[in-house]
Amino acid sequence: MLVNADFSQRATVTPKDYQWIASPQAGVERVMLDRLGGEHARATSLVRYAPASHFPHHPHPGGEEVLVLSGTFSEGDDHYPAGWYLRNPPGSSHQPSSLEGAALFVKLWQMPASQTQRVRIDTSAPSNWQRLPDREVCPLFSDTTEHVCLLRLPPGATLFSEPVPSAELLVLDGSLQEDNQVLDRGSWMRLPHGLQLGITAGPQGATVYLKTGHLPLAD
Repeated sequence: MLVNADFSQRATVTPKDYQWIASPQAGVERVMLDRLGGEHARATSLVRYAPASHFPHHPHPGGEEVLVLSGTFSEGDDHYPAGWYLRNPPGSSHQPSSLEGAALFVKLWQMPASQTQRVRIDTSAPSNWQRLPDREVCPLFSDTTEHVCLLRLPPGATLFSEPVPSAELLVLDGSLQEDNQVLDRGSWMRLPHGLQLGITAGPQGATVYLKTGHLPLAD
């Protein structure tokens, strides 16, 4: 299965484009944002757990990245309410579930084997945020190529203050604007190498998940 699989092209999915598809596990649905392959695929998705739904214990050979958007996501006896960011490195395993239900942003098979760091960050904690002159940032992960953070932008602020090699974003609150296009809460965008756009925060500002530097170069 191929969904937005050409990484040399820009891709955008807004809430009006959502198509919820049942997963093989009862009670779990997903919106495929990009995907290369079948059930064991490099994939970026929005995932929705119905109350009292779960997956059996399983490994993640290519790693897994999770941002809890609403509800509470659980791994065994560990419970993560909305705002938690998780990275499970390649070779890890877990038994995910949700008693009350949850919505997640999930990325699978997108980590090199060299990434071994397990990350758990509560982005709701003020102590995890840093104030910069024109924005606030919550760092989530960084290595030599990939950088992940949450940003809080005031109204009219420019998203990219300097050039980035590639980018992927999810609007968590407020909105972003690019020319005449408005990216409301829940909108996802992937920008390839070499594409720089004048994206600014909307009139209410914006909170954004942002990952840069991670996309493969086009052949």
